[in-house]
Amino acid sequence: MLKGISPIVSPALLKALCEMGHGDELVIADGNFPCESIGKNAVVVRADGHGTAEILDAVLNLIPLDRYTDKPVAYMEVVKGDSVTAPVIWKTYEEIFNKYEPENHGIDMTERFAFYERAKNAYLIIATGETSVYANILLKKGVVTY
Repeated sequence: MLKGISPIVSPALLKALCEMGHGDELVIADGNFPCESIGKNAVVVRADGHGTAEILDAVLNLIPLDRYTDKPVAYMEVVKGDSVTAPVIWKTYEEIFNKYEPENHGIDMTERFAFYERAKNAYLIIATGETSVYANILLKKGVVTY
C-alpha cells in the first residue's frame, strides 16, 4: 500500500494510469460492458468488487482531464425507447467531477455503438462490478502540471 493513494487502486491500475499520456483515453466500464472484446488492443484492468463511481473518484484523484478539449468526458447515451430516462448514477458522477474538475468536465453524450467504437481506441479499460445501467464513462487524460 502507498500513502495518499486509494486502496482500491490496484498496482495494475496505477501502472496503467502512469503509462497513459496526454490525450490517451480510458473507459470505466459497468458490469455489462464487453471489456475483453472491445479492449482487445487496450490494457484491461479488473476492478470487479468496485462500482464505477468509486473508481471514478479514485482515478480523478490521480489524473487530470484534458483541458484542450471542450468535452473530455463521454457517457454512453441512453438508447431511444429504453425504459431508463436519465441514469441516477450520472448525478453521482457530476458530484465527483465538481470535486476534482469543476470547470473542465464537458460531457459528450455518445450513441451506444459510437461509444463502443471510441472505446476500441482507449488505452485502458477498467472493468468494474457496477450494476447500474448506462454507467459506462470515458475520460480523456490531461497534462499533469506542478
